[in-house]
Amino acid sequence: MSTKPNLRLVLVGARGRMGQAVATAAAAAGATVVASLDDGDNLAAGMAAGDVVIDFSSHAATAEVIRLAVAARKPLVIGTTGHPAAEKKRLLAKAAKVPCVWAGNFSVGVNLLFALTRRATKILGAEYDTEVVEMHHRLKKDAPSGTAARLLEIILEERKLTAAALRHGRSGITGARTATEVGVHALRGGDVVGDHTVMFAGPGERIELTHKASDRGIFARGALRAARWVVGQQPGLYDMQDVLGLK
Repeated sequence: MSTKPNLRLVLVGARGRMGQAVATAAAAAGATVVASLDDGDNLAAGMAAGDVVIDFSSHAATAEVIRLAVAARKPLVIGTTGHPAAEKKRLLAKAAKVPCVWAGNFSVGVNLLFALTRRATKILGAEYDTEVVEMHHRLKKDAPSGTAARLLEIILEERKLTAAALRHGRSGITGARTATEVGVHALRGGDVVGDHTVMFAGPGERIELTHKASDRGIFARGALRAARWVVGQQPGLYDMQDVLGLK
């Protein structure tokens, strides 16, 4: 993947798994990581050298990263997760003072899946029963995955349903499936990076939208694409749907 010539990256959370993946992807794309920062490093000094800040550190560090980036007027790409809802709302308001792409998943394919799921849900409507199935490696601690949770949000938004419509697996005498329920199924095993399928089952036909990740580098390459894009934007909040022109 090509990137902006001589794009200078400030990488926060550089020693983490995603930080290392971004550094590898940057080297392959011709971008330069001019500052690799982690907890305890001088973030302010490091930010001065770069064109854009990519943050894959920890949720506890996000507020300081945003504060320093705003002070230095540096565009931001934030992939850190785990913020409580109220805290994230406050952080988003602060991050909007500079161009900021904030996304829970930077995969180009996954974000296309989000857009296709929204379109399909809108077109197919309540006549098609909708189920979401995801599979991840055996060490994953949460379920459903963040990506599956976003797919469910999209479906509920388009169907004008609440979270009460979700059915997390089925067991026993459940009765006939209702027209408003949305099924959720989380599979765990092996070293699966991440598989997600949205199934629409209607009269006489079934449509399935599937994304399968086999390399965590897809998230790093997506973050680089966001970094290249955000440098030329006006201050405000963006996500990968904006980066990819899917809105």
